[in-house]
Amino acid sequence: MDDKLNIIIREEAKKLLAEGKVDVLIGYENGTLPLTAAPVFITKAEDIDKLIFDEGCYQNLAKFVTDILSAHKEAQRKIRNPEDRKKKTVGIVAKGCTSRSIILHLQEKQYNRDEIVIIGVPCTGYIDRKKLAILVDNEEVIEGSVSSGQVIVKTLSGEKKIALNDVLADNCITCRFNNPLIFDVMAGDNAPAMQPDKEYEKVEAIEKLSADEKFAYFTKEMSKCIRCYACRQACPSCYCKMCFVEQTQPQFTGLSADTSDTQLFQMLRIFHMAGRCVDCGSCVNACPMGVDLRAYLKKLDKDVLELFDTRTGAKMEDVPPLSTYKENDKEDFIYHP
Repeated sequence: MDDKLNIIIREEAKKLLAEGKVDVLIGYENGTLPLTAAPVFITKAEDIDKLIFDEGCYQNLAKFVTDILSAHKEAQRKIRNPEDRKKKTVGIVAKGCTSRSIILHLQEKQYNRDEIVIIGVPCTGYIDRKKLAILVDNEEVIEGSVSSGQVIVKTLSGEKKIALNDVLADNCITCRFNNPLIFDVMAGDNAPAMQPDKEYEKVEAIEKLSADEKFAYFTKEMSKCIRCYACRQACPSCYCKMCFVEQTQPQFTGLSADTSDTQLFQMLRIFHMAGRCVDCGSCVNACPMGVDLRAYLKKLDKDVLELFDTRTGAKMEDVPPLSTYKENDKEDFIYHP
């Protein structure tokens, strides 16, 4: 944990609340388990000391901005006299992927820029607890800390030191935007670059497979899915008023555990992420069954980059590719699928 960084975050957050610039501040606090953090929603300056930022902060907090502001606006619409309606402003601690989600939200007009105040934080990646569990032989971690590039964990078998790089989430290792792209105040200096050159290694390996091998891999992965919808609930880009999965008129997919329904749910949801996924890993972290969702999301990410020369949330002036068109689009895919 970087004490200096946490001091800056707390000072800036306290200032925002004390000056009335935000109504609620979304950040991270220590979780109930070692090496984990949890979202925290602060409305009082005296609670600021709860705020932290470290390698346990895996959630993309942008998810909660849309939730809070959409619920507030819905409540305000019920107030008959427009003059009695109040504006709500949300503060947020945002790392790189979170800032990309915020840019996407603004591009898709989920809220206005003056409804959010962003405290940017440099990020060097978060711990993948599934990787950590493997390296401690699935023993319960009783205590944990990070120091000098090492994760120090204590289990019933004793203390063990693990290289931090060995337990970083895959999306963090190849992150291209580990520093925020949009912010009102930056807490600390920019973090060093990660390894973005390896971003599409797994995608390229799957692309080399035959059609039958690709479908076999897809079938194997989706057979793990139990339709709990944790991936959808955790995703900062999923904010439809009604998800297609719950629609009955028309009905896109059944609600049973039928294999074809499960595959269709995942296919439709993944395609909804074309040009909208920021590779924050929220869906992978939330999935209790370890479905390899990232491989398919990164494939779409790669295709969008090659076809439209854009990356989700990289530039405020960019328009999400499936929200616009160009008269000179090649459209080769129509003739050469």
